[in-house]
Amino acid sequence: MSTDLRGSTRNRLLALMPDEDFERLAPYLEPVHLPTKYVVATADEPVTHAYFPNSGIGSIVAVSPSGRHAETGVFGRDGFAPTSHLTGSDRSLYTIFIQQPGDGYRIDSDTMGELVEASPTLRLLLVRYLHTLASQTAYAALTNAIHPISERLARWLLMCHDRCDTNDLAITHDFLSLMLAVRRPSVTTALHELEGMRLIIAQRGHLTIRDRAGLEEFARDAYGKPEAEYARLIGPMK
Repeated sequence: MSTDLRGSTRNRLLALMPDEDFERLAPYLEPVHLPTKYVVATADEPVTHAYFPNSGIGSIVAVSPSGRHAETGVFGRDGFAPTSHLTGSDRSLYTIFIQQPGDGYRIDSDTMGELVEASPTLRLLLVRYLHTLASQTAYAALTNAIHPISERLARWLLMCHDRCDTNDLAITHDFLSLMLAVRRPSVTTALHELEGMRLIIAQRGHLTIRDRAGLEEFARDAYGKPEAEYARLIGPMK
């Protein structure tokens, strides 16, 4: 089974980890379908599994005590979630759910913790990923503070595009409003700006990236630093 899984997985961490570590994990990896809105973890509740997507995109969302939400990061085949067990916590600080459907593997959290504890090389790889995810969160805070909404939107679209094989995203204005922590009319204005520059095509519940290079140029320094750190520490995202 492990040989077949090794050859078919598109998750970058599973594909790039040392053979010995992969052989340790493989018997415990359970195939799982990841439909839209599938809940990977709920804030302040025990974590039961770690998920390694082959496809699809997940959102990591911070929830305030009053119930307000803001996305702090995205993940897909580049990584895994939740990462809390790497820090010795059995609970997630965030709500994590699937925003673009896909599939992947999951492993029981207790088993995952035991395997990580037994292998320094596996722990190093996963901690490196945790570092790149932390850098993504840090740059999300930075871009929210210094960039206009249209550039923040361009950054978010590029991050999603990095984690999928299509130029098409099933997305609503309301969801973008939640992810960017702005009002819906602001999202509409930003979408019109990107569409007017022929960078995207926005339709009801659907968005197409038309010009990837142009989108990167428009995003300026809002995008790229965490991605470069991932490439430096782990390898290509695709």
